[in-house]
Amino acid sequence: MKVLIIGGSGLLGSEAAWALSNKGHQVIGLSLPPLPRDAAFPSSMVHHFGSYLDLSDEELTALLVGCEGLVFATGVDERVKTVPPVLDFYRKYNNEPLKRILPLAKAAGVRHVVVLGSYFSHFNRVWPRHNLEQNHPYIKSRVEQEAIAKSHAGPGFDVAVLELPYIFGTQPGRKPVWVFLVVMLRGMRPFAFFPPGGTAMVTAKQVGQAILGALERNTGYQAYPIGFYNLTWREMLGIFHEAMGCPNKRIITIPVWMFKTGTIFIQNRDKKKGLVGGLDLPKFAPVMGSEAFIDKSLGSVPLGIEEDDIKKAITASVKQSLQAMEGSASMVEMQN
Repeated sequence: MKVLIIGGSGLLGSEAAWALSNKGHQVIGLSLPPLPRDAAFPSSMVHHFGSYLDLSDEELTALLVGCEGLVFATGVDERVKTVPPVLDFYRKYNNEPLKRILPLAKAAGVRHVVVLGSYFSHFNRVWPRHNLEQNHPYIKSRVEQEAIAKSHAGPGFDVAVLELPYIFGTQPGRKPVWVFLVVMLRGMRPFAFFPPGGTAMVTAKQVGQAILGALERNTGYQAYPIGFYNLTWREMLGIFHEAMGCPNKRIITIPVWMFKTGTIFIQNRDKKKGLVGGLDLPKFAPVMGSEAFIDKSLGSVPLGIEEDDIKKAITASVKQSLQAMEGSASMVEMQN
């Protein structure tokens, strides 16, 4: 199978490229330059550089012709803060591209599509009490993204959305997304304060396996909640502290109302700067205080995800985040 990966040079796109190439598939990547220094890619992978937002329909079609598979491995997540209206910003990168690219892909003869989404779409379905879609622009964009993907699926055009949780792993030369949390934990002295709850997670390598599995196995339309490991915040932060060189740092579990108070301060500070995030932090506090766990039988097992070392992946993410903070290595930023 010949597969175009939009976002092919990124952490997840590169893992997908390896998983696909190792199974004999041909991979084309469309990415923003530059390639991360020292990052490894399959020797057979063909790189095209540029923004899919700037390419004409004819240029995108030229890349898609001859491809049987398409992976949309780009977009923006909830950590991005921007000027209002924030929902329009998320729609620009997570939704509008699919409205344009999927019809082009279908017309070009693509038969299998994988879209990288968010596990918040899963919890929007199973936790109606939290009103996730109504309260958080980022989550609303992801729910809408799935609706767009589903609307284009049909006979001969299979579309899978991977509802991805926390992802750990590194790519040489690329700044990890986890710098923000390392900075936050460093600033919590002498103890770390966090609410109860926890999250599902996977390694970047496992995401590559999920993409391969979805391309080879999915039929019709399906959203797959992806989670292989379920850790409490206390368990996860313990690994962070160990990697940061402070394994004995105490973690104090605070009630959700107290955590919410802190988020109000953060949100008000951002508003004074004219910035809005994808999550309404005070309304999101109860979600942080919940166990956002996912049974691996819902998506990981059907797509063929294999066991990996999550502690090793978290540790590598933290250590590379420290390198980025200290400027000890040249790294490119995560890109849309």
